[in-house]
Amino acid sequence: MARVIVDVMLKPEILDPQGQAIARALPRLGFAGVAQVRQGKRFEVELDGPADEAALADVRKMAETLLANTVIEDYAVRVED
Repeated sequence: MARVIVDVMLKPEILDPQGQAIARALPRLGFAGVAQVRQGKRFEVELDGPADEAALADVRKMAETLLANTVIEDYAVRVED
């Protein structure tokens, strides 16, 4: 069994109002020195078998068709040890 992580983030050119709200709140909570915050999503996909190239290709297809809106979001797929 393998665990594959899919991280989804808004593309850099897309405005991130939730990230901006978090960045504005941090100084009020006593956290200084944060220039920017970008908010994203993380998906953990448990595979029945190993994370071979065929399985990773399937996870990438999942990300492209369901997990990420590829018009405004980028995604990264990685195998967790």
